[in-house]
Amino acid sequence: MENKQQSNGMTKENNAVKKKVYIKKFYNETWERRYGFSVDEGTLTLLWSITVSIFAIGGLVGAIIVTPIVKFFGRKCTLVLNNVFAVAAALLMSLSLLAGSFEMLILGRIIMGVDAGISLSALPMYLSEISPKEIRGSLGQVTAIFICIGVFTGQVLGLPEIFGQESRWPFLFGAIIVPSLIQVVILPFLPESPRYLLLEKHNRSKAEKAFQRFLGKDDVSQEIEEVLAESRAQRNTKLVSVVQLLRTRAVRWQILTVVITMGCYQLCGLNAIWYYTNNIFSESGINRETIPYVTLSTGGVETLAAVFSGLVIERLGRRPLLIGGFGLMIVFFAVLTVSLTLQNTVHWLPYLSIFCILAIIASFCIGPGGIPFVLTGELFQQSQRPAAFMIAGTVNWLCNFAVGLLFPFIQAGLQTYCFLVFAGVCFAGAAYLFFVLPETKNKTFHEISQAFAKRNKVTLEMQEMNHYPGERKPSEEQESNFSSPVDNGETLKRIV
Repeated sequence: MENKQQSNGMTKENNAVKKKVYIKKFYNETWERRYGFSVDEGTLTLLWSITVSIFAIGGLVGAIIVTPIVKFFGRKCTLVLNNVFAVAAALLMSLSLLAGSFEMLILGRIIMGVDAGISLSALPMYLSEISPKEIRGSLGQVTAIFICIGVFTGQVLGLPEIFGQESRWPFLFGAIIVPSLIQVVILPFLPESPRYLLLEKHNRSKAEKAFQRFLGKDDVSQEIEEVLAESRAQRNTKLVSVVQLLRTRAVRWQILTVVITMGCYQLCGLNAIWYYTNNIFSESGINRETIPYVTLSTGGVETLAAVFSGLVIERLGRRPLLIGGFGLMIVFFAVLTVSLTLQNTVHWLPYLSIFCILAIIASFCIGPGGIPFVLTGELFQQSQRPAAFMIAGTVNWLCNFAVGLLFPFIQAGLQTYCFLVFAGVCFAGAAYLFFVLPETKNKTFHEISQAFAKRNKVTLEMQEMNHYPGERKPSEEQESNFSSPVDNGETLKRIV
């Protein structure tokens, strides 16, 4: 489902180096054809930097606009319609060489970013709302698993025998159309989120049918009652704006938890690992022509670790995987720093560096790589969830942009010691989660909210009211709304 990650994954490691050379050459040739002289190095570097960083800007735009979209169209329809952005971006990027326009490539990158920003909010939201609490974590990890599959697919397609040649790089971008078409064909046959149908559209009959299709049974009265109980406790099913959510005392620690986990997700140093991978492989004696095939191991490890996390998350819980993942990254960052610093003195240290790289990737994917998206869906109730995902997405993409902007300076100043900075980020994240985050496995959304009530210093009654007394409905009036299949007409709400 995460088709945008093909574009993101294809820019990694050796494939990224080749594409950078090919695309810079395309920029220079286009410039010379237009103006009669070659572009200067400063302008070329600026164009390349814009091409790379504008993806995160598009992601931020997607994260900001996702809340009104999922409210108006629903979760499933948002995912279907989002493929318009993916297909448009793929066509622009893949046809840019033929058209002789690097502006098409840059525009395609920002549109692809919008697609990514919407997907990384709408998909986890959809999965959290359709999942029974017993498997909510495992299904939530589907997002991370498909990101890893996208990365690995990009690595395979970037091999010299496929699209890893100068004349074929546009096809690498065009491949994004394939998963988009798969989604367009399959998603319409899946039900809409039953929680969305029941709590936001007040259509009980459609919600029951959705539950029946998802769960494969006729009697879904228990599931319906569980959702209604949450609604009665919440006493408010109107969509909450970002400003309202930030002003709500009852969810302050949930918001802080999401901000920290999303920030650590981007700032924990995985991008630095990709930066060093090729050099480490080369210094270990691996032939440069062989490196593209060896680096497939990184994508393979990513995918296996994400699948492993999905299989054990309901047994071990979110806390151990998150804290343990950050803890292991700290250890391997420390070992990698020593290994890289001394690798010219001991001949076997480059092999230890390779092991540390794969171990860091695996440690990231078993916890920090996917669980932040699961938590964002779990820590908030129905009316708060879209605004929460907007906050999480904004933090995610701003940190992504900051890493791209600041990492070259950090690396230039600290060299191999830059990994100690990322180890510090991992330590801070692990320490916060150890002291603050309660375990959420096998708990309803209402039970998770209750777990934060004491830390938020609110009474249970205040927690249930969510601090919206002006919008509060009597329970009887609210429940009567659920029997009506007619929308109340309030579809687009003020977001901020």
